[in-house]
Amino acid sequence: MSDQSGGKAKLRFGPFLADLATQELFKRGKHLKLQQQPMQVLMALLERPHVVVTREDLRTRIWPADTFVDFEHSLNTAIKKVRQALGDNASRPRFIETLPRRGYRFLKDVEATDEAIASRHRRVGREVGRLFTVQSEDAMGCVAAPADEQGFEEWQKLRALSDDVGIAMMITNKRLLLLQSGISVRVLAKAGSTGWWETRILEGEHFGLKALLPRKQLKSAPETDQV
Repeated sequence: MSDQSGGKAKLRFGPFLADLATQELFKRGKHLKLQQQPMQVLMALLERPHVVVTREDLRTRIWPADTFVDFEHSLNTAIKKVRQALGDNASRPRFIETLPRRGYRFLKDVEATDEAIASRHRRVGREVGRLFTVQSEDAMGCVAAPADEQGFEEWQKLRALSDDVGIAMMITNKRLLLLQSGISVRVLAKAGSTGWWETRILEGEHFGLKALLPRKQLKSAPETDQV
């Protein structure tokens, strides 16, 4: 497992503190017992708060390809043990949200004591909840926005194949949205490994729907400090 903390960071959330160097979890100074794999799962989620960490991301990071285990069972067990340690509830989560068949998202803000990680966490946190306007980069005045990460991956494959029919079908099924430049959106979270942002559309034809957009096509709105 790669240690993105450089062996120095301690991550705080609520009454808990996770030491990434020693892979230990504490609650108000009291050491909590958590086995290695559940702790590694928790660390992966803490390093990317408010971001969807996919099941595949976790498999690649914690269960190498040459490890012969029942991955689905092992991951589900690890998540269950993390929730038990945090006193969390899967049906009414305060810490870990399950996105069926996709992955998990850590819901709380996380404070990092290592400056490099702290800077990254502050940067992500500043974007979440803010208002932006969509900004087109070409004369068409329109931005293509996948509805979710699965749609993003499919769209990228269709673009690589120059499959205009497939892309048109995605648009018809509203899995790829065409957004007019200038409409308002609110940032909800970082969209996993895509490097894009998950947003909520606040006006126009697709009002209320979610869409993924790159940061470069989001222009700060006057109400940017409102949440």
